[in-house]
Amino acid sequence: MYGKAFAPEYQGALTTLSVNSSLTEVLAAGTEQLRAAERAGQHGEAARCGLAVAEAHRRLGRIGEADRAWKASYRAARAAGDLAAMAWALWSGGTLARQRGAFALARRLLELAADFGERGGDIVVRGYSLAGLAETGRIQGDYEAVGRLHEQLLAEARRRGEARHTVWALEGIAQIHRNTGSYDTAYALFEEAAQIADGADDRRGHAWALRGLADVVSVRDGDTGRALALLSEAEETCRAMKLSSALAYNHKMRGNVLYRAGRHAEARDWYERALAEFRAMSEPRGEALARLGLAKSLAHLGRDRWETAAELADLARALDRLGLRHAREMVARAQEEFGTLEESRARSDVRAEAVR
Repeated sequence: MYGKAFAPEYQGALTTLSVNSSLTEVLAAGTEQLRAAERAGQHGEAARCGLAVAEAHRRLGRIGEADRAWKASYRAARAAGDLAAMAWALWSGGTLARQRGAFALARRLLELAADFGERGGDIVVRGYSLAGLAETGRIQGDYEAVGRLHEQLLAEARRRGEARHTVWALEGIAQIHRNTGSYDTAYALFEEAAQIADGADDRRGHAWALRGLADVVSVRDGDTGRALALLSEAEETCRAMKLSSALAYNHKMRGNVLYRAGRHAEARDWYERALAEFRAMSEPRGEALARLGLAKSLAHLGRDRWETAAELADLARALDRLGLRHAREMVARAQEEFGTLEESRARSDVRAEAVR
């Protein structure tokens, strides 16, 4: 039913690149072809090669370079009058904005990308842009609003037999079910995603699916050993393909699994590692989640109660600013678990009095 996975963001002279090409390989080839297109004055080709450069930088966690690259790709596409290429550049920019925690900007760019894709007759970039909008809402915890869009995109991807997009949609829906406590459904969806990704040779999608399975196996079954084994398998792919963001989330999940098993010192070490990785790539959502895990681990290891209260209160404010509802609820549960809500309020009162 599904063919081999392909990477539609590798365009022009880069269509020979595989979905499993390492990001350093993509960056080298993309930069070389981009320079050649610029020297030849080929704006359309420069736009499409620049897209691959932007995506490689983004996935490597090089935020500044990614930002410059997608904007240059958009300018080249506009100079060529290529609406579809403009849409792809906007998709890349919107995806980067989401990664940086700029959710309002992400939605604006992705909405424009979907519109340009439709007007330019490129159904793939339109689908990817709508998927980006769905993922943005899901990350913010707006499950009811984006659940139907996820299902719609899944149906479209299945109808076209597009393995990579099917895997993405399955994983998104699975994550919603996992976050709302429907663990059996989440497991089945992650498992299907892993099977399709494996059959289509989509190593990136397979790694994310294994991470989802590890999470469910840990929280539902308490099977720490199997969860860690799944994460180790996924980590091999992340390292081989230089997937910096996926690797950081893998490490954060390893912290989650160890924390649930009561292995708080080990969990602390993995959360610290993930936190450094997220900070290096300026990914605020991952940073906040790693901070939360670290704060909870340190609390179990005897950290001062007021320090825990202050950290959780600061996290709550940060997540409120980002608009991450599900993560904010996790902080509230942690404040209840460690009995720090009153301390946090008292500290806020003291701060407010000092300001006055």
